[in-house]
Parts: sequence; structure tokens; C-alpha cells
Amino acid sequence: MTPSTLEQHDTELRERVAADVPWQTIVWDDPVNLMTYVTYVFRSYFGFPRKKAERLMMQVHTEGRAIVASGNREQMEHHVQAMHGYGLQATVARAET
Repeated sequence: MTPSTLEQHDTELRERVAADVPWQTIVWDDPVNLMTYVTYVFRSYFGFPRKKAERLMMQVHTEGRAIVASGNREQMEHHVQAMHGYGLQATVARAET
């Protein structure tokens, strides 16, 4: 292979790997919503068991944020819109590699 072919192959490989990196839904702490309400949202929307919902809620409360879902970008954007509908602050971010 010539250098230009190697460089092209390397670029294509990096693009494929980047496309495989999942996206995340992040819920952020806010001064408005009660911890019990955040737990309720996690249980009712995501279907998390009580212990997982409470653990994620405490992570939001103590660390300022929690990753509550990961997957393709469209799914994560749907989750963010749903969290906004519940009055929670949420964003989509590409997962770190």
C-alpha cells in the first residue's frame, strides 16, 4: 500500500469506530425537583427498579449529573425530550471512548 492508501484506510477506520460510539442521555441536578420525583420519573419512564432509580437519583443529587441511558443518537434525543416533558434538565452527549 502506498502512504496515501494507508492514510485513507486509517481515516475510514477512525470514522467507522466513531460511528460505533454510543450516545448518552444525561440528567442534570436542578434546584426545583424533589428527589422522590426524580426517582418516580426514572421508574415510570425508563422502567428502572426502585434501587437503580434511587441510585441514579442520588448520583444526580450528589455529583450533579447521571447517565441514565446510552444508545443511538435518535433514541437518546427522544429520552431527552421525555425528560424535558417531566420537567427535568437533560442533554445528549457522545460517550467518551
